[in-house]
Amino acid sequence: MQRLWRLDEVIWEGDTPYQHVVIGRTGQGVSLFCDDDRQSTEQSQLVYHEALMVPGFLLAEKLERVLVIGSSEGVASRMAVEAGASQVDHVDIDEACVKACAEHLPYGYGLDDLPALEKGEGPIRLHYADGLSFLEGAPPEGYDLVVVDPPDERADDAEGEQHNQLYGTAFVQKCHDVLAPGGVVAFQAGCPTVWRNETLIRSYNRFNAVFETVLYFGSDEHEWAYLFGRGEPVDDPTNVLLDSYPNLSYTPQTIDDATLIGSTVPPYSLRHQD
Repeated sequence: MQRLWRLDEVIWEGDTPYQHVVIGRTGQGVSLFCDDDRQSTEQSQLVYHEALMVPGFLLAEKLERVLVIGSSEGVASRMAVEAGASQVDHVDIDEACVKACAEHLPYGYGLDDLPALEKGEGPIRLHYADGLSFLEGAPPEGYDLVVVDPPDERADDAEGEQHNQLYGTAFVQKCHDVLAPGGVVAFQAGCPTVWRNETLIRSYNRFNAVFETVLYFGSDEHEWAYLFGRGEPVDDPTNVLLDSYPNLSYTPQTIDDATLIGSTVPPYSLRHQD
């Protein structure tokens, strides 16, 4: 099965040192594609990014220092600042993609924002760097939230192959190791649909091998799934989210307390693996 998109207009297209990028106009507005796979669209990006970020905001013990790896559009970094983070390190290896997004997408960073972000003149510091290398040199005080949002894991590739290194157990462990006490790691983890849930099962098992507490969150948008890991054991992480929700500085537009109850039960295929 293939997912086909009609592009009514190609706004920007090019090969970066890392991937083929297309920004075009679709039925969902201006949309970003990397290596022919949809990454975000004008109509659905807020649903996607809130599912990626909001549960982590609520599960973390505090929210002062945030690390975002990938997420070229810049929405996740800005959302973290709105939620109260005083320092956000945004690390993306693909400078050309970040700049194309800033110039052509109607969400996330604007092109005029980049010089200050690159200099760290404000709460967001933009680094054009490899995520693994950045983790190895992470500051000793650690992060309250680490968000990993590269293009999807490739089901046909092994953990150690170039792209999938950002999903492998060793990488998840390094994200865990840079957490401050009470910190949380958040990953976009695939899709629970039974005919394409292989990468979600992989991610779920990795998280349970690394973290004492694992929270599943299923998004309303295209059934995307997200995983959140915390180093310390938490008896009922969904109740932590519900208790924290009224005090959240960021006001979600696509998530409420009922969503937190209904979206945090892992699908049957994850809870009952052979």
